[in-house]
Amino acid sequence: TPGKPTENAFIESLNGKMRNECLNENWFKNIEEARRLVEDWRNFYNSERPHSSLGGRTPEVYLTCSA
Repeated sequence: TPGKPTENAFIESLNGKMRNECLNENWFKNIEEARRLVEDWRNFYNSERPHSSLGGRTPEVYLTCSA
């Protein structure tokens, strides 16, 4: 059964960031363009965008440091 958004705060935060930083910022001409732009945003989010919850590091850097 579906839960409440408050039960999954990390995913809701990611969904909000994706909506605000990617989906609301682009007009997609077709599904292929949407897929490409969402994938570009995902790569940016994981490899270039600093995250305050990770001490200002990117997820890639955080993963490398904690491995």
